[in-house]
Amino acid sequence: MTKQSTQFLAPAKLNLFLHITGRRKDGYHELQTVFQLLNFGDRMAFEVSNDGILSLHLSSSESVKTDTPLENNLVTSAAQLLRLEAGNPLLGASISLQKRLPSGAGLGGGSSNAAICLAALNQLWELNLSTDELCKIGVKLGADVPVFIRGKSAWAEGIGERLSPVELGDSWYLVVSPKCSVSTVEVFCHEHLTRNSPAIKMADFLEGSARNDCESVTRKLYPEVDQAFEILARFADFRMTGTGSSLFASFSSEAAAKEVLNALPDNLPGFVAKGIDSLEQDYS
Repeated sequence: MTKQSTQFLAPAKLNLFLHITGRRKDGYHELQTVFQLLNFGDRMAFEVSNDGILSLHLSSSESVKTDTPLENNLVTSAAQLLRLEAGNPLLGASISLQKRLPSGAGLGGGSSNAAICLAALNQLWELNLSTDELCKIGVKLGADVPVFIRGKSAWAEGIGERLSPVELGDSWYLVVSPKCSVSTVEVFCHEHLTRNSPAIKMADFLEGSARNDCESVTRKLYPEVDQAFEILARFADFRMTGTGSSLFASFSSEAAAKEVLNALPDNLPGFVAKGIDSLEQDYS
C-alpha cells in the first residue's frame, strides 16, 4: 500500500470571544467561545505505506516562529493514536508539514495539524472511522482538536468539545502576531484569571456582549502583547484570540484589511484571511 495525498489545508481558527465560566475538579476550565475558521493555515501532505514507519518532515518560512519538534508532537501523536485504534502496527505514513502559523499564537496550529492528520489518515489508511469516533480520539490530544475534525465554525462549550455549527457570514480578518509565544498553561493557572463569567447566549455575543477573559492576564504576563494592543488601537478594534499572542480585527473587505496590514510596523507581522463557515476538502 502506497498512496500519495494531495496537499491539505490545516486552517487557523480565531476565538471571537472566550468566557471562562468555571473550573472542573480535574483542572480543566469550563468555557464558552465561538470558533471562526479561516481560509489560511498550515499545509500538510501524506504518503502512506505498510512498513509501520511514521515520519514527519517540517518546513516553515523565516517569518514564522515555531517550536514544533519532529518527534513527540501532536501530529505524530495523532497518527500513533489512530494506528492504535486501528490495531494495525504496520500502518505507516510520511507526513509533510509546511508551517505558516506561529506557535503559541492562539490560532490553533498544533490542534489543526493533529485534526487534519486524523481525518486524512483515516481515509488514506481506509479505516472508515466516523467523524464522532475521530473526535473521541482528537479530544485526547487537545480540547479544540474536534472543531477542526468537524471542519465547521462553531459555538463551543464544555472544555471546547461541545460544538454547535454556526454560520457567521462573510468577514475578512487581519491577524497580527507579536513575536512571542504565549503559554496556555501559564495563563490558565494565573491567580488573577477570571473563572466565573456568567454563561451567555448566542444573541448576547451577536450584540457585542462578550470579551476574552484571558486578555488582561496575557497583557500583564507578555509585554509584547500589551505593546501590540497599544499600537493596533490606532487602526481598528483588535481583540486577542484564545490564550495566544495573536490579535485580530474584522473588516468588510479584503482591501480594507490589507490597507491596515501594509501600514503596520515591521515588528508586527500578520496576514489577511477570510472567515469560512465550513472547510471543504476531500481526504480520499
